[in-house]
Amino acid sequence: MPGPAIVVEQLVREFRKGPRAVDGINLEVSPGEIYGFLGPNGAGKSTTVLMLTTLLPPTSGRASVGGFDIVHEGAHVRASIGAALQEAALDAILTGREHLMLQATLQGIPKATRVRRADELLERVGLVEAANRRVGGYSGGMKRRLDLALALVHSPSILFLDEPTTGLDLQSRTALWDEVARLAHDEGMTVFLTTQYLEEADALADRVGIIDHGKIVAEDTPAKLKAEIGSPTVEVLPADLATGDAIAEALGRFGSPTRGGRGSLTVQLPDGEAQLAELVRVLDQAGLHVASLHLHQPSLDDVFLAKTGRKLEGAAEEDPDATPEETTKRSRRRRGR
Repeated sequence: MPGPAIVVEQLVREFRKGPRAVDGINLEVSPGEIYGFLGPNGAGKSTTVLMLTTLLPPTSGRASVGGFDIVHEGAHVRASIGAALQEAALDAILTGREHLMLQATLQGIPKATRVRRADELLERVGLVEAANRRVGGYSGGMKRRLDLALALVHSPSILFLDEPTTGLDLQSRTALWDEVARLAHDEGMTVFLTTQYLEEADALADRVGIIDHGKIVAEDTPAKLKAEIGSPTVEVLPADLATGDAIAEALGRFGSPTRGGRGSLTVQLPDGEAQLAELVRVLDQAGLHVASLHLHQPSLDDVFLAKTGRKLEGAAEEDPDATPEETTKRSRRRRGR
């Protein structure tokens, strides 16, 4: 695909007697990129997707998807995209296979290849065993995976996913993440992903746009956005609270430590996590023992807080049962790290 996959210029959507849901945003998405559109409920994420998929006309501004204007070339836009929106349009009476066969027919796929395409997609999203069961008996995660398969029937070059994992359990969410990453990195598909989950944006997106009250307040790679906030911090919990002052003095070589609950002390590492080994040596040379030591990297929640003055709602909805190892594994999924 020559040129950007998605271009948005001063796009506005204003509802009658309502708010300006999207307020003059600009963005550009490259072919094969996963672009994470991050923001709280009501920020304008879904309204943007509805405009880019031609389901809602913009009030002003312009946008092109796949090289086609969303207002004047809607049919060409729809032919080049797949979309899995918040509400999956599934029929409880039909089976998973019947859904795919119907979608293939509607997309004009030749009869001779429909069965093969349906089988391929059922295997891809892990629904082979449930293929002939009625969708009314599917779990939420199975329905979202079927909805993704339906969006891929006609092999689109651009995929829109509007909060695809909201309400899913950890296993279903991880399975969907794996498939989205594979589509982009192995097949070169462009993915426009809206989410309110910080971890989702951090794990999947090559670049993130943070939207709040209809405006994009920050945009860059997750790593660069977090780097803008500052260097990592180390939280030290003394093994003996009586040594707190001595530990604070030792940490003073790196910055100004702050005291927290349970006698903990936190200091920022100006030169990054490479200084962690030096900090441990300083404590060891001083004969100071600690009960625990934690390195805290800046997060996208810190970025959102810095840009908007409040925390993102989705930050409180991350899976509380995920172990540190699971979180690290998922955060490394982006670009196959």
